Amino acid sequence: MPEVPADTKLRAMLQAIAPGTELRDGLERILRGRTGAIVVLGYDDAVEAMCSGGFHLDVEFSATRLRELSKMDGAVVVDYTNRRIRRANVQLLPDANIETSESGMRHRTAERAAKQSGYPVISVSQSMRTVALYVDHHRHVVEDSDVILSRANQALATLERYKARLDEVSGTLSALEIEDLVTVRDVVTVIQRLEMVSRISAEVEGYVTELGTDGRLLSLQLEELVIGLDPDRTLVIRDYLGTTVGRSPAQVLEALSRLSSAQLVDMPTIARVIGVGGPDGDALDSALAPRGYRVLAKIPRLPTPVAEAIVAHCGNLQVMLSASAEDLQSVEGVGPHRARAVREGLSRLAESSILERFA
Repeated sequence: MPEVPADTKLRAMLQAIAPGTELRDGLERILRGRTGAIVVLGYDDAVEAMCSGGFHLDVEFSATRLRELSKMDGAVVVDYTNRRIRRANVQLLPDANIETSESGMRHRTAERAAKQSGYPVISVSQSMRTVALYVDHHRHVVEDSDVILSRANQALATLERYKARLDEVSGTLSALEIEDLVTVRDVVTVIQRLEMVSRISAEVEGYVTELGTDGRLLSLQLEELVIGLDPDRTLVIRDYLGTTVGRSPAQVLEALSRLSSAQLVDMPTIARVIGVGGPDGDALDSALAPRGYRVLAKIPRLPTPVAEAIVAHCGNLQVMLSASAEDLQSVEGVGPHRARAVREGLSRLAESSILERFA
């Protein structure tokens, strides 16, 4: 099987067995029939080498066929990419030396088969009436939509609270940028909140994937809450990334995503990642000057290359705010009309940021 990241494969399989899919329908039929099953979702020479007995098939996949073939004790092998059932009632004989944490015979076989073949394997427990999905070294128990939806709603409520706080600290940062009063603490607080909101939204997105058709409304709520989140994270990093860091904004965001929960609430740790606040990142009250990417991104219809040229020309936000329309015209790609638009846009943003802060 072609090498694919385990997380990507797991997410793809959660979509494949989400409510509303034919595979999920087949699994629910097996559960209602109170029988067990092992379903291998892939077929090649490696899978064939593990199969003993049973019989060959080459029929189109359907929920009813999966249910009927699972009435026999053996495993069902499905070429899920081509939606064909290839083997039925087979005994799977994976390498017994492959490590497994399972105790039941069916689950032990399913986990070993998944690790050996590289294909996802589903095990349906007859006694526990549960469905377990094995993808490489991951084990995921498929739960009812009601259970997942309850967790998703709790996570969404948390996301709403964190997003409200993020909006508050982002607005404060914008006003401080205009007044040239930004400190390391202000920037780190915004980055911290952006990363927290990003992690919670990723958790909710995972629930949306598992819910399938049952998660349509949840998906709309999530989309509304996190719109513009990724661009904001990149813009903040580009505005304040230390010149000695030696990493791109994308690499810095990756480093932030690897921080543990304890590290994420430690401000000096975040300061060190973005290269501000001194060698130890603990000079949280030292002043910072934004480059101006965030502010320029709020000006309508301003192309990114032009915004980058303006930042390169001005150097920082305060120079940009004091620049006249004539000064801006000297920037490549900025004509008289665009220079006036940028000048007026910066003035409006400056006024609105200060008014919002002291309202």
